Amino acid sequence: MSCIVGACLAALTAFGTTTVAANAESVPIPVPSDGVVAEPAAQSAPVLLTGSTKASYFWDDASGRMGDTGLPAIGKPMQKGLFASPSWPLGTEGYVLYKGKKAPFFIGDRGPGIPSNSGVMLDIDGKTFAELTGGSFNDSTLTVQGFDAGHIKVDYVVTKWGSGKGKKNHPVPFSSGAWAVFDRNPATPPRTPVVLAGN
Repeated sequence: MSCIVGACLAALTAFGTTTVAANAESVPIPVPSDGVVAEPAAQSAPVLLTGSTKASYFWDDASGRMGDTGLPAIGKPMQKGLFASPSWPLGTEGYVLYKGKKAPFFIGDRGPGIPSNSGVMLDIDGKTFAELTGGSFNDSTLTVQGFDAGHIKVDYVVTKWGSGKGKKNHPVPFSSGAWAVFDRNPATPPRTPVVLAGN
């Protein structure tokens, strides 16, 4: 499936859009005692960075409801697969893992703001967050129902850096201002591609 998603992303990008429509998929992930799982050799995209962080969710559709702050910074409408980062360049692509489920993303907005000072370094779109957690997304309230927590710990894998301003390394708080500076010294990709086991 990930090869198909990668091919679709490449084709969509070639036509000027970056809509990620794949559902979070269940992936059997054997977890060795050290907690690190090697990625299969037939990988469609290079692994540029791996890590884990606490993540929240959002849905900014310019409706002004439930703390909505307007259209995403990338200039595309809110959609499934559009995540926000306090420091990565817009257009950065990759996937997250959570409890055996994998979901592709592209960075299309900035955030979380103040929560990033407490280690919340990804804002997942509400529909993907619902799929990952087994909840359901309520289009009327823009909230995830059936899952009691607003934060989850996810593993992330970056497969492509966006070309604009932002830090091309592990995320840092929004207040650092890294989102406003071109990073000409990206993180060194892991020598042996690895994916951390989903929590």
